[in-house]
Amino acid sequence: MSAGPSDVQIAPSILSADFTALGRDIAAVERGGADLIHVDVMDGHFAPNITIGPPVVRAVSRVATRPLDVHLMIAEPDRYLDAFVGAGAAMLSVHVEAVPHLHRTLTRIRALGARAGVALNPSTPVSALEDVIGEVDLVLVMSVNPGFGGQVFIPRSLEKIRRVQSMLRAAGSSALIEVDGGIDTSTIGDVVAAGGRIIVAGHAIFGTGDPERATRALREAAGVAHG
Repeated sequence: MSAGPSDVQIAPSILSADFTALGRDIAAVERGGADLIHVDVMDGHFAPNITIGPPVVRAVSRVATRPLDVHLMIAEPDRYLDAFVGAGAAMLSVHVEAVPHLHRTLTRIRALGARAGVALNPSTPVSALEDVIGEVDLVLVMSVNPGFGGQVFIPRSLEKIRRVQSMLRAAGSSALIEVDGGIDTSTIGDVVAAGGRIIVAGHAIFGTGDPERATRALREAAGVAHG
């Protein structure tokens, strides 16, 4: 089935934005047609970087007009679900590798009123989703190893996206596949063709000097490549 730009959601990651002018950068990508604002949360334990917490998410929620897509790359995420949803997260993704009782965690996220996502690291098999597939609203396929922006897309991620799509279809699930890592105008077409529908991009947008134009360019690349 052909997918045009309207079928793909662009989620600029503020990890690569200018934190001295975060409101300006968020406004720019929203003018460029961003559908979501992606927020990467790292704690220096689960992922080898330290980024932001609920206070910054709360500040972003005050200036953003798009839903906040919050990705928790942290140890013991259950301790912080309430805080992040309370700060404004509309979507909250946790890593299967970090959560011992995944079904309970996903149920809690939904009970808080947010959409529940499960993230998979590059080395984590798709089979890890089998027993919770009915509880997820989105599956986040990491196409780089978590930690830092500007990494190169891992080509084998495309086959992984296709396997996730097959699993979702077999389960009759309407969950969307989100893809994060190394995506730019040269890779987004293949990602969309494989089944990616929420596309996260950081460096490719905020590293260009013109986030508004870069957001538009990504959307156009997605549509032209798979339209």
